[in-house]
Amino acid sequence: MAAALLFDLDGTLLESDPIHRLVFEELMRPFGIAVDMEHYLDRIHGRLNTDYFAEAIPDHPDHHGLSERKEALFRERLPNPCPAIPGAAEFMEAARAGGIRIGIVTNAMRENAEAMLSATGLARFAETLVIGGECARAKPHPDPFLAGMRNLGSGPDTTLIFEDSPSGVEAARASRARVTGVRSSLDDASLRSHGADITIADFEDPALGAELTHLKGATA
Repeated sequence: MAAALLFDLDGTLLESDPIHRLVFEELMRPFGIAVDMEHYLDRIHGRLNTDYFAEAIPDHPDHHGLSERKEALFRERLPNPCPAIPGAAEFMEAARAGGIRIGIVTNAMRENAEAMLSATGLARFAETLVIGGECARAKPHPDPFLAGMRNLGSGPDTTLIFEDSPSGVEAARASRARVTGVRSSLDDASLRSHGADITIADFEDPALGAELTHLKGATA
């Protein structure tokens, strides 16, 4: 089977969570819900918008429409160009040069995912883009990651997954692949408690060398 890297987007490849939080804060204010960073990380981070809206404002008549409004606001506020997490492009380039395939697996809607990949300049590395909402089940279920593996011809033993949120790490763990947590919002202990094998500060972290060695060994 092919060796592959699967990356989440928000918080894993770019620091987009502050933008998301501000948009949620604006949308939820009329409903009397304050979205500070604690609320965002505890109740929104890594989840589908519609799941959060159904939980937070169950009587709202159009959770899907509200989600689309939220994502449109996010696209308006996303800088272009937007810096990627340090080392991301270089790490992907080195992996590709070593014959490792690369995919993106995200709960973001497709239009937003494409906007983020374009803004960060990382679109050129993505051989597949899997959208959680287009799968039978989104994260925290493993379906999106399993779809990414199928698309790249890899399997759990030959795939490394990079995630930053509890739901994403849990989905990655459920796929049975090795999981690296990115400490953009959560600390090492939090990410490990949800199933991360190791954690990194960014893609310049020296721990990544051993992870690529481990991956190449699995496909030898």
